[in-house]
Amino acid sequence: MSTTPPPRARLIDGKAIAKSLKHEVRGAIEAMVASGARRPGLAVVLVGNNPASEVYVRNKRRSCEEVGLISVAYDLPATASEAELLSLLRELNDEPSIDGILVQLPLPPHIRGRAVIEAIDPAKDVDGLHPYNLGRLAQREPLLRACTPYGVIKMLQHIGISPRGMEAVVVGASSIVGRPMALELLLAGATTTVCHTQTRNLEAQVGRAELLVVAIGRPQMVLGAWIRPGAVVIDIGIHRLPGGKLVGDIEFAAAAARAAWITPVPGGVGPMTIATLLNNTLEASTRRQALKSAG
Repeated sequence: MSTTPPPRARLIDGKAIAKSLKHEVRGAIEAMVASGARRPGLAVVLVGNNPASEVYVRNKRRSCEEVGLISVAYDLPATASEAELLSLLRELNDEPSIDGILVQLPLPPHIRGRAVIEAIDPAKDVDGLHPYNLGRLAQREPLLRACTPYGVIKMLQHIGISPRGMEAVVVGASSIVGRPMALELLLAGATTTVCHTQTRNLEAQVGRAELLVVAIGRPQMVLGAWIRPGAVVIDIGIHRLPGGKLVGDIEFAAAAARAAWITPVPGGVGPMTIATLLNNTLEASTRRQALKSAG
């Protein structure tokens, strides 16, 4: 009887891929500045003192420095009103030196997230969540694209995986990740199924997936035994268990024993989200400065 262990999935190293993308962004920014163009500027708005949000914002600001973006911080107290935040966004929309506006989510409960997203100029919506930008993606004419889903597409491109013709399943239908992820996969030519809280027999849906993307927001909800052998598995979730361990939405070890490729948590999709934000800011700046020159 053979004692050879089953093959394990190859890890998709999001840190390394993000580092490569940031290197490209830095080179493009330096070339832009050398040609006489203005250095791109990103406004990062944080409301309140949510510890996780503070960590994310700090990482984003540090990444801006790495690639040569100008990052301008706007830290508002948790007591700031929705009207105050919307007033700030109007000012940033009109500020010529600002090419991208990022409002860190989640917001305090008294501020409507949808109203805030819709108040950002779509040309500066580097999170890619404005209805105009999501609508462009749905019409297969994308401009600024949602950072996490677009980061997943860039990650797949880097490892040489084309979704074209693949049976893709997205678990999670949020407006921030799941829905734009499905639109990205449709754009890439995948046959795409979206699962959500009303989906019956989730195990069977997951088991069909040649390409599985999970963003359900529940730790280790998708069991490894559900994974189709040889699948490409992307885990967008991140959770800290009571003992301090970080895990995703997928039961990693069991999934890795069946998949061909899998993202680790941490070090998978997270770094790609930030790198894609920087790339979006560069794209927004390039487009805005070109329009100004043409005008």
